[in-house]
Amino acid sequence: MKEVPHLQRALGLWDLVFYGIVLITITAPLPIFGIISNQTRGHVATTILIAMVAMLFTAVSYGRMASVYPLAGSAFSYVGRSISPSLGFLTGWGMVMDYMLNPILSTIWSSKAMMNILPEIPYPVFAVFFTLLFTSLNLRGIKTSARNNQILVIVLSAIVLIFLFYAIRFVLNTPELTHRQLIKPFYDPQTYSLPLVLTGTSIAALTYIGFDGISTLSEEVKNPRRNILLATVLVCLFTGIIATIEVYVSQLVWGEWGNFPDIDTAFVFVARKAGGNTLFHIMNISLLFSCIGAGTGSMLGAARLLYGMGREDAIPRKFFGVIDSKRLIPRNNVLFVGATTLVGVFVLSYQLTAEMLNFGAFIAFMGVNLSVFFHFFIRGKSRKFINIVPPVIGFIFCFLIWINLRIQAQIAGSIWILIGMIVGFIKTKGFRKSISFSSTLDSESVTDA
Repeated sequence: MKEVPHLQRALGLWDLVFYGIVLITITAPLPIFGIISNQTRGHVATTILIAMVAMLFTAVSYGRMASVYPLAGSAFSYVGRSISPSLGFLTGWGMVMDYMLNPILSTIWSSKAMMNILPEIPYPVFAVFFTLLFTSLNLRGIKTSARNNQILVIVLSAIVLIFLFYAIRFVLNTPELTHRQLIKPFYDPQTYSLPLVLTGTSIAALTYIGFDGISTLSEEVKNPRRNILLATVLVCLFTGIIATIEVYVSQLVWGEWGNFPDIDTAFVFVARKAGGNTLFHIMNISLLFSCIGAGTGSMLGAARLLYGMGREDAIPRKFFGVIDSKRLIPRNNVLFVGATTLVGVFVLSYQLTAEMLNFGAFIAFMGVNLSVFFHFFIRGKSRKFINIVPPVIGFIFCFLIWINLRIQAQIAGSIWILIGMIVGFIKTKGFRKSISFSSTLDSESVTDA
């Protein structure tokens, strides 16, 4: 019998770690620095560390579920398999919101960054330009290769090191620097507020979005039951440490919180204060290119996710489940995401978009933690410590961050979930028949360990 072609298990632990760093990007906390600083009155570093704790426990849960379903690799399939298909559908519906909002987030920041270079051109012009750019690139089927991503992360890492050099030199040459000022980015008794810090943490969690993508490589990893878990945890830990250093030094350079010329691109003004106009333009252009890559890639991902849902008839198949015969891309979906992006950049602010994105992401994170608890403790009846405490702590941390999102994001996110419930109700004829969200739910579990 002829052997069926299959993916080769060629990736080791450090291949996965590097891939995870590429997904998250080493500059992840920089675009949201100003928003968090304003929200928390300067306690950005604290929010990054709190978010890291939640992500570390969640990373363990992702790694464990990837070892159970190494052919699946996504939150909705873990929840659908371990808890219920209907909850899996709603988890996936929350993920759709992430994918749809990512191009909007990238377009807004890219437009603001270009305004720092060409301030005489108004925001709407850049917003339309970048929306059309991302859409046209995806209509042509252009993809960013893994090698290009690696080159990008290496270049960005070098630029971050250059910034840190100038920033640390600036701080050390500050004559009024005191011990109290050195700890202010973590705790300033005059401005600290736990509710504000928790709300800021709900935004800071955006720094870690993407680490779960490591689980999608489960079929190509040597010893996936071990390496997926370790890589996911190491990437979260590395991201948390590097991000904390970046925002800590940035806060020291800027001094008192707030008073940014533009809150959405606040970090580049920190760079100008530390290293002058040259560093300002270097950071602005570097983050702009990073954001363009993220915008193109996120629109591609959104179109593919919608195609997967349409193919399974979870959403209208005749529109979303169609592949263009010439370019072999889901053209309708690219145009749909492009249209929603064009509307979104004029309706949503950068902060609200980021918070709504995290609304959906943390639904997925809570779901994955619950999946571990249900699969191993409830169904597997295993009373081991690792099956109870880590997923429960991970769920609690994620829940606390989730409920501390601003009310605007909670309302908008809840409306989206309500729409998902209506879609699910219609597709299952009142939840009387099983729901199928994606073909990944059909892959077999390989272990109950």
